Amino acid sequence: MGTAPAEVEDADCHPLARLAALHGVDTRYEPAPGRVVRVPEATVITVLAALGVDASSPQAVRDALAAHEQRLRTRLLPPCLVLRAGAALRSRLPELPDGTVCAVELETGEQVPGHADPLPLGYHMLRVRVPDGRTAVAPLIVVPQRVPEPRGRSFGFMVQLYSLLSDRSWGMGDLGDLADLAAWAGRSLGAGFITVNPLHSAVPGADPSPYRPSARRFPDAVYLRVEDIPEYAYLPPAARQRAAELLAQAAVLRESVLEKRELIDRDAVWRLKSAALELVRTVPLTPGRRAAYCDFLAERGQALDDHATWCALAEVHGPDWRSWPTGLRDPRSPQTARARTEVLDRVDFHCWLAWLTDSQLQHAQLAARDAGMAPGIVHDLAVGVHPSGADAWALRDALAPGMSIGAPPDAFNPHGQDWALPPWRPDALAATGYAPYRELLRGVLRRAGGLRIDHIMGLFRLWWVPRGRPPTEGAYVRYDPEAMLGVLALEAHRAGTVVIGEDLGTVEPGVREALAERGVLGTSVLWFERDGDGRPLPPEAWRSGCLATVTTHDLPSTAARLTGEHVELRHRLGLLARPLAIEQAEDAADVAQWLALLHRLDLLPEGPGDEEGAIRAVHRFLLRTPARMVGIWLPDTIGDRRPQNLPGTFDQYPNWRLPIADPTGRPVTLDQLAASPRLHALVDEVREGLHR
Repeated sequence: MGTAPAEVEDADCHPLARLAALHGVDTRYEPAPGRVVRVPEATVITVLAALGVDASSPQAVRDALAAHEQRLRTRLLPPCLVLRAGAALRSRLPELPDGTVCAVELETGEQVPGHADPLPLGYHMLRVRVPDGRTAVAPLIVVPQRVPEPRGRSFGFMVQLYSLLSDRSWGMGDLGDLADLAAWAGRSLGAGFITVNPLHSAVPGADPSPYRPSARRFPDAVYLRVEDIPEYAYLPPAARQRAAELLAQAAVLRESVLEKRELIDRDAVWRLKSAALELVRTVPLTPGRRAAYCDFLAERGQALDDHATWCALAEVHGPDWRSWPTGLRDPRSPQTARARTEVLDRVDFHCWLAWLTDSQLQHAQLAARDAGMAPGIVHDLAVGVHPSGADAWALRDALAPGMSIGAPPDAFNPHGQDWALPPWRPDALAATGYAPYRELLRGVLRRAGGLRIDHIMGLFRLWWVPRGRPPTEGAYVRYDPEAMLGVLALEAHRAGTVVIGEDLGTVEPGVREALAERGVLGTSVLWFERDGDGRPLPPEAWRSGCLATVTTHDLPSTAARLTGEHVELRHRLGLLARPLAIEQAEDAADVAQWLALLHRLDLLPEGPGDEEGAIRAVHRFLLRTPARMVGIWLPDTIGDRRPQNLPGTFDQYPNWRLPIADPTGRPVTLDQLAASPRLHALVDEVREGLHR
């Protein structure tokens, strides 16, 4: 038998634990209330090393503690200060000697004295000089108290955009389809929003999951509607003929999904679109279009240059920068600068793609707003990035080397989870005034009316898993929630966007309260909302500050849940931990509890055995809650049986590759959805219930 890993003792009696606490590394966690698990000592040492702290020996720990205490004694200012609007700066300053002179350089360049309260919102610099001549400078971020809140109460559709095909898309849903969905849903149905999956740029040829992107700062050009690019209309004859051939191939690809029921193949879609885009690029931009492109280049600056450079170098050296020639692994190296000049035309190509995609995202949001939607399109922010992709390359100084984020063991997953996404370094964020984080938010929010943040608990702490170790041997690393939420509030305020946090699963006490205080909506899923005794939570007991839904992209569709088909699916794939009969009985009892509550509330007049009636009933229930936003999973409107993603699977199930389909599995286009009596019957119920 092997020996268990050594564990860290309490911080008040163990130097390593004290050092870990000083750097925000937890040495224990609670997988269940009242059950404490200590983190292995080797994990703590490795995590501290990723934060630039040597704890490899008892002497190294003592030296690190002494160095930290010396820094605290001698520094005048913390690495970064965050001040809520209306608060006095002195309330956030450490104790400074009498006679200290404070000045603030506003982000506009204006200089004001440190006592000039209140300070305007923004990213400023604080400068202090103490009587002995020492000086210090630190970023000062002044943030709103709250994020913008939704106006009134509304319902909307939730959709994975790639799954929504039309008769015009090229084998997967695109931004033209998104604009059309928003215009139809807003004008004809009275919907107030559309939530979409993360549209972040993907790693070519990698995992199709939108939650493991190459870059979160820029959208993926695979979602472009090529024919909507203005220059497409001016293709010369030879190029137009070639474009027609590509359109014909795209039609074949679309029909293979819609008629032959084949899976969505994003790589095949991109091969056709990229060939067509190369043709479109030969058409010169008009002076006005050229000026708009130049403005975009200037606005996105270094971030865009880095992203496009990675894309261009990936075409030469492959999509994993960690395998590139050594000099190219550093985005700021002389070798990278030389290589960039050699592929400059490809760098411009990828900048141009980012501009086109940004323009079509803007069009989709404008279509939603013109249709009466407020907020309109709600974008999704993935919790991290692929370790081989563009952001991991460009932002490597802000990410923890040798670490990935995940989740500790819990009642649902006793082995824990490793998501293979590198985490932010909290110390690096603070040292830069949270520049990488705020730039990320600004990029995602620029064409959004709302933002859903996946695993929003990560703004407070993340489970770090050292490379080569199982998720059970990870540790929580803490972030400054005042700063993380403050920057989020400032960027959302400037963009005028509502914010929804995905706060499902293990949530530390106090997190939901802190989010609610800042105006961040939570996520409430019907099947998970239960009281302290495990019974379905009555509608009046739900929180108002949430997006209320019946299901999500990671859960069974409502039809599958009501019929128990999701249990059979997991059984066929060998995913059940217990015998099928036991799982089915427990699932049936769970559904029966909810149906009984629906009957008691007179929300199921159709009676037992009516699947469509039961789906309408659970949505009637959502409307009885005080939730500010009510989301309808678009596949539920036509009885789709299949989840878009089945957690715990990789190649056993076609995650992220399924088109929306009817109960028989026949794919359904946007045009067919718009004509569906089943969809209209459900939406009529929701719309009427919303306005009662």
